Amino acid sequence: MLVRTYGSAISGIDAITITVEVNTGKGINFFMVGLPDNAVKESHHRIQAAITNNDLNYPGKRIVINMAPADIRKEGSSYDLTIAIGILAASDQIKTDQLENYIIMGELSLDGNLNPIKGALPIAISAQEQGFKGFILPKQNANEAAIVDGLKVIGVESLAEVVAFFLFSPLF
Repeated sequence: MLVRTYGSAISGIDAITITVEVNTGKGINFFMVGLPDNAVKESHHRIQAAITNNDLNYPGKRIVINMAPADIRKEGSSYDLTIAIGILAASDQIKTDQLENYIIMGELSLDGNLNPIKGALPIAISAQEQGFKGFILPKQNANEAAIVDGLKVIGVESLAEVVAFFLFSPLF
């Protein structure tokens, strides 16, 4: 199953939207393409631990992750949450048609808690300019992003909170 989530890359003082495509299929393997640096590639281990430590199922399938556009270098660990939500949606653990409305960013701890990210303000500005409805990010960064008018800023502390938001939030 193919699912798209959205994150952002910082380039100077600007942010560029990154489409994270997650596809699950037959087999058992993990591939990440689209010019990710080592920290992004290592996210696989943090994501797997965070998912299983939150009583969710890490899919025993072939997982291919494409981060587009491929010509922009993706750096750092702030894509962990973007990728994790994509994996959970592609494996039918999150069923929503609202993923396309949100930029999702955050570094996962092994227990599923979130660590702050860099560049929350330029990401929020870019998200608002591109018509995203909201920005889901670590609670520690929420005040910085909330400066931007016309964008719903959702500060969260854990992977579990994001899953609950997409599963149980009556009004997106």
